[in-house]
Parts: sequence; structure tokens; C-alpha cells
Amino acid sequence: MNRRAALLLIFVPISLWLGLSFGASNVSVIEALQCGLFARVDPSSSAQGANCVAHHLHWQILVDVRLPRVLTAFLAGAGLALSGHVLQRVSRNPLADPYLFGIVAGAGLGAVVGQLVVTRLGLQLAMPLLAFIGALTVTCAVFFVMCRQRWQQIERILLAGVAMSFLCTAMTSFVLYLQSPHAANRVLFWLMGSLAAADWAVVALLLPIIVLGSVIIWGASRVMDAIQLSDDAVHALGINLNHVRIVLMVVVSAMTATVVAFCGGIGFVGLMIPHVVRFSMGNHRTLNIIGCIIGGGSFLVLVDLAARVVLPNQEIPIGIITAAIGSLFFLGLMQAKRT
Repeated sequence: MNRRAALLLIFVPISLWLGLSFGASNVSVIEALQCGLFARVDPSSSAQGANCVAHHLHWQILVDVRLPRVLTAFLAGAGLALSGHVLQRVSRNPLADPYLFGIVAGAGLGAVVGQLVVTRLGLQLAMPLLAFIGALTVTCAVFFVMCRQRWQQIERILLAGVAMSFLCTAMTSFVLYLQSPHAANRVLFWLMGSLAAADWAVVALLLPIIVLGSVIIWGASRVMDAIQLSDDAVHALGINLNHVRIVLMVVVSAMTATVVAFCGGIGFVGLMIPHVVRFSMGNHRTLNIIGCIIGGGSFLVLVDLAARVVLPNQEIPIGIITAAIGSLFFLGLMQAKRT
């Protein structure tokens, strides 16, 4: 493992510690851990007991608010970065990304419809569930287009995703236009990406899907390397290319749809992090997968931290920050290639 890989590995505890240490409340992580893990709070004792009561409250903030939010950010970032890595490999296009494939736009349309259901029927799970269905519907539509062309021009899969993204965005705008301003503002904030609703239930839903998807992608890493060859060369190796692409796309869609359903539209993570990882670690398949998990997770934890602390008493949608960073990143990348 080279120095850059070691630095990326050290990045994980640093980002997690920063995510737990800073926020709207001034919380001492060390003192809260000492009181929450080792001390018993006795409110009837002296000033030391009063301090421990305060630290116990800090412990509750850490366990019930910050820790699930940090874990959600890490899982979401890891899932998006890993999805972008797979899409770039499968489509042989370095610009492939879950956002450009229309998955986020499909989830957004489902979320808007889910908001109507929540408002009228009070079913709280309708919004994430329909967001998940919307993302998978877009993926199936892209599959249908490519299957009709028998996957002959794989680069067109990105164009099909962009077309579906525009379609879903237009339908979303129309539905929002028909809703009340309050409902529209709530959905618009969600579409820009937010982890404000993160809790242990969200972590419990994200964790198995991201872990299972990572394991499947890890097992298919050799095949993804072979996909970089021409289609004829891949078939000569005895690999069913269409089958592999469909399986990997389903895995990516499941991970991305789950992330988008609970965290909203977060762009550029799946586009930017795989490039950074390849630049840092080369094209080693194992290091690329590990790097995407570590880099994407840590990056989104820090972005969420910035969204919480940059403006006092306000929270910036994390999608705005990731889009700004991603745009500057690729402008710098284009400039570097020119020189």
C-alpha cells in the first residue's frame, strides 16, 4: 500500500471525529464518552454530579443525533462513490455517474409523488419508498433502451440516462407547480440533499444494502477489469457481458436509490471520488474499491459537517456543496490536462 493509500485510510477516523465533535451544540466528545460509558449520573450530588448530568446530555446528543447522522453520511458517500466507480467501468465512460444516469431524477419524481401521499394519507414511508421505486423505474427504462439496441453502442447508455433525467425533472417541476408552496419547499430542500432526517432506522436500512452491494462489486472486480477490453475480447474470455452489465447495474441502482430515498439528490460524489482514487492509487482494482468506500464516505461526512457549521443556526443542503466542489474539481482537471 503506497503513501497516498495510507493517508486516505487515516482520513476515515479524522473525518468521523470531526463529524462527531462539531455541530449546533458545543459537545465535548471525550467527556461525554467518559460519562456515558463509565459513569453513573447522580443528580443529587455536588457540582461534579451536575457536570456529569451535562455530559450525559452530551452523550445523548452524540448517540441519538450526531452518530447516526455521521454514519448515514459515510454510508451514503461510500455507496455513491462505489456506484460511480462501477458505472464508469461498465459504460467505459469516465463521466458516468448516478446523477447523470437519471437515477437521482427518478428518485426525485418518486419523492414528489410520495410527498402528496404523506400530505393526504399520512403514510410516512411513502416518500422514501416511492423515491426508491422511481429510481429503479428509470434504471429499467435505460435497460430497455439498451436492450433494444442489443448493447451495441454502450456509450449511448449515458445519453439514455441524461434523457430520462430531463424527462423526470420536467415531470417533477410540473407536479411541484401544482402543489402548495409549503409542500413544494419541503420537497425542493430534500432534492438538494439533506441528512437532517438521519437516525438509527435510516442507518439500519442503508447498512445492509451498501455492504451487500460492496461485496457483490468486490466479487465482480476481475470481471469489471475485463470489461475494459473490447466486446469481442470479453466474449472470447467466456464472459456473458450483457449478464454482467445487468447485474452490476441492478446493484448500483439499488444502492443509489436507497441513498437518494433517504438523503435526497447528492451529485458529483460518484463522479469525482473515483477519479481522485484512481489518481491516488492507480488502477489496482482492490485499492480502487476500498478507496471509493473510504474516500466517498469520509468526503460526505466532511461535506455534511460544513453544511451544519458554515452558517449559524442554518443548514446548507449538501447537494449544493458537492456540486460546487465537483464543478471546481473538473475545471481544474481540464486545466491540468491542457498543461
